[in-house]
Amino acid sequence: MNAEYEKIKAKAAAWCAAAERCMADVRAKLDATTLDEDQKQAVIDYLQAGGYLDEARYARAFVHDKFRFAGWGRIKIRYALRMKRVDENAVSEALGTLDEEEYLERVKTLLAAKKRSLSGDARAIRAKLLRFAASRGFETEVIYQALG
Repeated sequence: MNAEYEKIKAKAAAWCAAAERCMADVRAKLDATTLDEDQKQAVIDYLQAGGYLDEARYARAFVHDKFRFAGWGRIKIRYALRMKRVDENAVSEALGTLDEEEYLERVKTLLAAKKRSLSGDARAIRAKLLRFAASRGFETEVIYQALG
């Protein structure tokens, strides 16, 4: 094609190689360039063929990072991935990789840490813990199970 296309394609590949990216992020980056739609699609096809861009891999990495480091639950993770327009099948598959025991332990740990900072009667504390865990995206059943 042309030199500008090749330059943008190389930059996109380097950007995707540095960290996992989703299609929406790449598309937004390409929309800020001077490429026409066919060239943008050609760059995306190149990135996918070269293994630089993989929605399923992105979803697995996102789930892992948000669960481990941000302390998010399945609901919040699914919503965030939906906002990035990641394929629903890839999202479900990635969320399925979370270990149930580890998931419940994570909720218990978050609730125990939060409980130390709360005061009031037991009923008020329980309500605050429920709201806190729900805001982190954990399912109601899991929260009740963690609270005991």
